[in-house]
Amino acid sequence: MTMISLNKETLKIGTEQDVILFRQRLKEYATKIGMSLLNQTKLITASSELVRNILVYAKKGEVLIEVVSDRLQTGIRVTFKDQGPGIADVQKALQDGYSTGKSLGLGLPGAKRLVNFFDIQSTPGHGTTVTIIRWKR
Repeated sequence: MTMISLNKETLKIGTEQDVILFRQRLKEYATKIGMSLLNQTKLITASSELVRNILVYAKKGEVLIEVVSDRLQTGIRVTFKDQGPGIADVQKALQDGYSTGKSLGLGLPGAKRLVNFFDIQSTPGHGTTVTIIRWKR
């Protein structure tokens, strides 16, 4: 699948205020491409979980928001990067109910279910990169 990036922006994440700004920018991008309200909600919900993980586990990181097209469809790709502790067992972290914190363990698997594409790369001690795509329709 050849994908073209049509528009992109990188935001630094380090405070609660950064999370709020990120969510606002993400909604602007989704609205601009005419994404349905349901898909906007799914994208923003998944992204909120992932950006919160940056704050909770890594304390800081960055998020890249891109409008992408693969000729058949247009959507938004969001890449979350941090230099945090990483995830020792990604497969386990993607199971419902698994949590290293005090959460319900629905974050990563829940986010994955809300998007059309989900990829996670993590190296313990070096950080985590999560990439998601939600198509417009």
